[in-house]
Amino acid sequence: MAETIKVDIPHRLGRPVARQRIEEGVANLKTSSAGGFLKVEHAWTEDRLDFKARAMGQTATGRLDVRDDHVHLEIDLPMMLAMFAEKLRGRLKREGQVLLEKK
Repeated sequence: MAETIKVDIPHRLGRPVARQRIEEGVANLKTSSAGGFLKVEHAWTEDRLDFKARAMGQTATGRLDVRDDHVHLEIDLPMMLAMFAEKLRGRLKREGQVLLEKK
């Protein structure tokens, strides 16, 4: 059965800086070694990022809303990836916190 992962990641950066860091993270993902394995399409509408990620013949869709003090992320996983939902949720939370740390 398909599953939706929901993650909230707090930040103290303000919307513009948080959005910029997320955009840089997406660009890095596309050019990293995972970029050959993972295909990502994305589009911004104001402070909302809609995306589609494909790997191993599976496609996950999601949306990310940048808010004043946190980022809200939802990813719809197909049935074949739903078994990894908890592991993926933890990883997204950890890596999102690193990305949005105040430096």
